[in-house]
Amino acid sequence: MKKLEILGLSDDRIEALRELHERRTLRVKELEEPRAVVQGNRYTWYTGPRDGDEAWPALKRLQEEAGWPEKAVDDLDDASTRIVSLLSHPKEREFSTRGLVVGHVQSGKTTSFTSVMAKAADRGYKLFIVLSGVHNGLRRQTQARLVRQLVHPNPTHWSQLTGLDSDFVPVANAKSFFGGSNRTRVLCVMKKNASVLRKFARWLESASDHLRDAPALIIDDEADQATVNSPTINPLIRRILDVLPKSAYVGYTATPFANVLIDPAADDLYPKDFIVSLPKPEGHFGTEVLFGRYALEGEDPADLDDGYDMIRTVPVEDVPDVRPTSRADADGFIPVITDTLEQAIRWFWLTTAARRIRGTGNPHSTMLIHTSVKTQVHNSFRRPLEKYRDRMRDRLDEPAVAEELRTLWDQETARVPAEDFGATKVSFDELLPHLPEVLDDCRIIMDNSTSEDRLDYENGDVVAIAVGGNTLSRGLTLEGLSVSYFVRAASAYDTLLQMGRWFGFRQGYEDLPRIWMTDELRNWFRHVATVEAEMRRDIDVYMHEDETPLTFAVRLRTHPSLRVTAAAKMASAVTAHASYGGRRVQTHYFRTNAQWLVDNQQAAGKLVANALTATSKVEARPERGRHVFRDVPHELVLDFLREYRFHPKSHEGDPELISEYIRRRVGVGSLRRWNVAVVGTPATGTERDYSFAPDVTVGMATRARIKGPYEPDFADIKTLMSRQDAAVDLLESGKSMTENQIMVERRRQLPDTGLITLYPIDKDSTPPEHRKDLREPLAAERHVVGIGLVFPLPSEQDSLVGWDSRYISADLSGVQLEEDDLSLVDSEVAA
Repeated sequence: MKKLEILGLSDDRIEALRELHERRTLRVKELEEPRAVVQGNRYTWYTGPRDGDEAWPALKRLQEEAGWPEKAVDDLDDASTRIVSLLSHPKEREFSTRGLVVGHVQSGKTTSFTSVMAKAADRGYKLFIVLSGVHNGLRRQTQARLVRQLVHPNPTHWSQLTGLDSDFVPVANAKSFFGGSNRTRVLCVMKKNASVLRKFARWLESASDHLRDAPALIIDDEADQATVNSPTINPLIRRILDVLPKSAYVGYTATPFANVLIDPAADDLYPKDFIVSLPKPEGHFGTEVLFGRYALEGEDPADLDDGYDMIRTVPVEDVPDVRPTSRADADGFIPVITDTLEQAIRWFWLTTAARRIRGTGNPHSTMLIHTSVKTQVHNSFRRPLEKYRDRMRDRLDEPAVAEELRTLWDQETARVPAEDFGATKVSFDELLPHLPEVLDDCRIIMDNSTSEDRLDYENGDVVAIAVGGNTLSRGLTLEGLSVSYFVRAASAYDTLLQMGRWFGFRQGYEDLPRIWMTDELRNWFRHVATVEAEMRRDIDVYMHEDETPLTFAVRLRTHPSLRVTAAAKMASAVTAHASYGGRRVQTHYFRTNAQWLVDNQQAAGKLVANALTATSKVEARPERGRHVFRDVPHELVLDFLREYRFHPKSHEGDPELISEYIRRRVGVGSLRRWNVAVVGTPATGTERDYSFAPDVTVGMATRARIKGPYEPDFADIKTLMSRQDAAVDLLESGKSMTENQIMVERRRQLPDTGLITLYPIDKDSTPPEHRKDLREPLAAERHVVGIGLVFPLPSEQDSLVGWDSRYISADLSGVQLEEDDLSLVDSEVAA
């Protein structure tokens, strides 16, 4: 405004421009997406691109020329504008900004930070440092993209300190890059390697007198890897930041578990100024889409999807054939092309042929085989895979082989119809002539830290079966990935998610991706999908409650066989205070053996018999298959919880935690009385009925198990309790009530009363015809009794009563694990 006064503009004109700027500022601050938690004293200075900008308009043109939909470009524009607005203004005398951007695995984080860099460059940021993982492959891929999208459109405006095949090497006269007369921007893309970062810090320190005019943006890609827990990388990053008078450090990650557990009071890289949560882009294949998840607080499990039918099972007996059973067996290991691996490879060739016929989407086609972290195991796959490919190429003309391929194609395309994704199925007769060419083009690539033959998508279309470990398990985009064969176990949520290279976009072949893995891994991913959804919902809650990053905290649901993140990254983690208040807990995992089920039947029968004696009122509704016993003493519920047996995988159904919570609430005058309900179908007077006690008989419910290969003594029904069941003891309850409405009404009618529901489930439970693609018969040895617990919202007086939910270190005695090898980050060798 002072400059406008000097230019002689009228007061009215200046005021109009100020109001225009404030409207634009308000628009940026109030963007629905992306959500952000922001330190309160930060002001919004950047309101979007303007005439005269160069870097962002050039990048935008590249996206449009690549066929990006207009909405996707607009969303990218808004998201990057919001992030840049949270940086410090480059003309400030000095600043040290710390931020974190949370995306999704393989969801376009590189495109996001490239856009942020472009807009920051247009406003005067001069030095751009990208810390790109710990492996050469990701660093090279990132360098190539930044050069293509930032440097090439405006080559005279950029100086590069790194190249495609060269990490940072000190160049003479560092001061010349930052002197006042040099207006070019400086780009440096480095691995998180101790030797490289130390050289860069010294080089930068040699130009310290000239850095006051060089506002710097540091992008830490994969910010949860090495940055948080490495005793060398973390101090070196901070050393680089300390020498820069003007620095904005922004971490990018899809797995922020470690970053939100940093101690904010320490002089570290905690995102004290802002945390931004990027929305899941349309068409993105994420954890939940592929594996489904369990219900969160306030959700009706019946409203959740089971995920796409794209996961195939690797039997546990196959695992020793594709990975050594011990470290000693790694040397000399010879893998076997098992039936499931053969199916996966054949499906990969079929999908590649089908995609060539469609002629849409990514021109590359990749299959991932990830069984071990050890390079000698990767290399052992080369000959068996090459021999299998060559043998298949020679046998394609055999009618029996063609018939086997036809059967596989028809079975798989029936399970995931192309029409569900707006596509048309390619017939087998159409794709068969393309298979010889696909096999001719198919390369077998070992991509690891010792191999020379690496995945390279820069020099023509690729058809490749890639075998690897760490180099393929984080950050690196496997272009056109359609098939994954994955049996490597992991001990932490973030490691597990990052190894899932199959997350991302599959435009033009959304119906074709498949993943082969063990059932245990499948269940772990389903759990992690729930944790991820819960974490992101917590982030959204904080973004609506005027919290700041310094008061930010996210609950991370624990798992008995998985850590939240590496132990070293949880050094500042504290016990989370949580509560069952306002929650619904239900059983959906069951054993199927007779003794376990009979024990639960007896525990339920005893509860009903005791409730009949102790209740103040019985409400029998046989025409609806309902019985409600009111005002049952809490001691009977505690007795039941001691006897009823929850499945070990029922993480919410921990009887000790539930019982302790009830006792604490009883101590402040709540939950002393309970309503006990039997919920089934109308009694029919046939063998379909189930009796808990004399005159307490209902028809049994049908709950088929989620479809999958048979696992002995285990069934997952996913959904037991419907939303309206949580209102079974309310007066004038209705099916139209939402979850929140039920909780509000429970607080009004039954503010201190808990509800426990008992469900008799038919041991056979055959699914209806229209659900047989996703469900199969329960096949239990005895009828099952499931339970649901509904807890009232706590009053203000006892709202802090809860149980201590601790981080659980994994019991890894029965699982062979290979942790990420981060020795490279501390290495003095920069190769």
